[in-house]
Amino acid sequence: MFKQFTRVLVGISLAAGIAATVAACTGSGGSGTSTATEAPTTAAGGGSMAGGGSMAGGSMAAPRDMGKDTVVGGKMMSRYGGPIYSGAPALTVTAALVAAGGGPEYYSTAAALTSMLGKATVTAEVKKLSAQYGAANVAQWLKTFDFAVGDALKIATAKGVKLPAADPKMTGKALATTLAKAGTAPDGTFQIEFLLDKAVSHPIHVQVMDDIDANKAFGKKADLQYHEISNQAFYDVAQALGATSIKLSPLH
Repeated sequence: MFKQFTRVLVGISLAAGIAATVAACTGSGGSGTSTATEAPTTAAGGGSMAGGGSMAGGSMAAPRDMGKDTVVGGKMMSRYGGPIYSGAPALTVTAALVAAGGGPEYYSTAAALTSMLGKATVTAEVKKLSAQYGAANVAQWLKTFDFAVGDALKIATAKGVKLPAADPKMTGKALATTLAKAGTAPDGTFQIEFLLDKAVSHPIHVQVMDDIDANKAFGKKADLQYHEISNQAFYDVAQALGATSIKLSPLH
């Protein structure tokens, strides 16, 4: 009970710190725009994190919301054009991420990022993203990320999937590097869709996206921006950690 209470206090403290950074960026006039559409357009019709399983497709299609998995160039691609990973999820790494964020009941993306990268790095990245996308959109991204993780865990639990104990060695920069490399598609670009497939499985990932769309607090625009900002943020993290071969997705 004491450990859980401590995690809550730490999560609140970190979230408050990042919120203050976002607020400061708002006050300085950061609006920002992304390279994809402002609102999503929908097209008509239809183991180990480092590898394994089967993957459909390679490179990113046009950076937009296709609405659902779609055949592009004879290959099945995810909703936002990234490749699909259909192998077994790497639950030990997923467990490590959840633990870094405060555990299943109190997960916080702000806490997870700070645990992996340190407060100074996260504060600098939030300022950078706020200038690029707008502080309000960055704040919404963090909320959407929190919801996505919580919803994925809820769905997995309902399906009888149980997270294993987190690997005590999979923390800090080692965890951040693992996540960045896990989300790197065959063409070398980081794709949050690819990472989510590996973290919880493609079917659960798709269900989470549908839940974000249906939630009045988020919706399709927040879902699109969640993918855009995540792609940019993880690319930035990869560069900072020396994984300079990882490329930026067109959807950012």
